[in-house]
Formats: sequence, C-alpha cells, structure tokens
Amino acid sequence: MIYFGTSGFSYKDWVGPFYPQGMPSREWLEFYAREFNVTELNFSYYRVPTQSTLAGMVARTPDDFMFTVKAHQDMTHNRGGDEAIFAEFVESLEPLIEAGKFGCILAQFPWSFRHEEEGLGYLGFLRQQLNDLPVVIEFRRREWVSDETFEFLRENNLGFCCVDQPRLKGLIPPTAEATSSIGYVRFHGRNAKKWWQHDEAWERYDYTYSEEELEEWVPKIRKLEESTDSTFVFANNHWQGQAVQTARQLRMLLPDLEPRR
Repeated sequence: MIYFGTSGFSYKDWVGPFYPQGMPSREWLEFYAREFNVTELNFSYYRVPTQSTLAGMVARTPDDFMFTVKAHQDMTHNRGGDEAIFAEFVESLEPLIEAGKFGCILAQFPWSFRHEEEGLGYLGFLRQQLNDLPVVIEFRRREWVSDETFEFLRENNLGFCCVDQPRLKGLIPPTAEATSSIGYVRFHGRNAKKWWQHDEAWERYDYTYSEEELEEWVPKIRKLEESTDSTFVFANNHWQGQAVQTARQLRMLLPDLEPRR
C-alpha cells in the first residue's frame, strides 16, 4: 500500500489556495480527506494528543484513511529520558490503533543529534519505550547515512525516513532506504537560501517543486513500495498550500501505485 498526503493539514494560509473561503476550520480535515488518504499529524510535537482529539479525527475521516503521528519534542529533542511522556504518548494513540487508522510514529531528531554511542543508545531506549509500535526515524545529519546505521535500524525494527531537502553540506542526501516494513518519504522543499537563516519557520518550507525535481524520486519511491508493506509519501513544503500541489504531482507521477478509493 502507498499513501500520498501532506505533513499537516491545519494551516490558515491554505484558505484560498486549498480550503474554500469561509469554510470553518472544523471542516478542514473532512475536506482534505476527500482528496488524500493520509495525513501526518505534527501538532503532537508540541503537545501530546488527547484520545478524544484523535477519536474525533477518526470519526471525520473515511475508513481507509490513515494517520502518522510525529513524536513529542520531549521524546526527540529534549531527550530527558522521561518514561512517563512515552507512556502518555502511546496511550493517546489508542483511537487510531483501534480504528485501524494508525500508520506509524515519526521520530524526527534535530541537527544536534549525532551519530555516536550516546545517540545509538537513545534510539535503543526510544524503541523500548514505544513497545512494538511501528516507528520511523528522521535524521538531520548526513553522518547517519551509512550501512552501520541501516543495520542498526533493521535490528531494532526502526524505519528510515527518506528526505528531499536542499543539497547543503552536512544534510541528509536523497537516499531511498527501507529498514522496516514501513517506507517513509518527506519532501521539505529545496529552499537553500532560507534553510538555516529565516525570520519565520515557514520560510524554510516555502518552495515549489518542478516536475523534473519530483521525477527524480519516481524510481526511489517504487523501490520503497516494492520492499515494504506500507509506504507513506508526504509533502512538507506547506507554505500557502504548495504541499498540496506537490502531493498531487507525486500521485500523478505514480498513478499505478495508489489504490482507488
């Protein structure tokens, strides 16, 4: 199975470019789910979801709709080893799991997370805390891209998040690798000028992909789809709805992979 969608769906600047003017925000998810079969929940990075919130999302989406959920910042960025936050996070996912709409957890680590013994040890701790739930790891540093890393992820049943982003020194290159039954790709855009220096966070993701740039990923995504049970492809160049067009383009480039709804 392959799923195409966007990283998040609740953006005020999508009103006009995607959501109709005047549509209440409570109706955005239903509108979004008419076109896409998955979304990546990012608000969970800032606050652990409540079961009631996720149950409401389950109720507003079709039976075949899926969610992936970004890990809370205390689990990936602060890394204080607080087992309680992991337990709370896992418990919050129950409505998605019970409805068969849970794809995986995305654990996105910061630039400061290094490929060293401490980092590998923490990944082992994270795996243990999240029990047998499917988890995908997104690294920032190029130093993580190695056979050693991929073997470690496989041994611990952790997926590798493939990314498209600016071709800047030290960043993860466009690598297609599957280390678990989950394939995962995130398109961040290639706004090199604003990647490190920006006034607003959204500036980093202000980028419109050309068809030629996305075509580079067609064989990579096919490779992932062939070697996994589920592959999730997300557009994260979200400023003013550009991610919607990116997801549409990718779906058009791979029309034979997405199941009919």
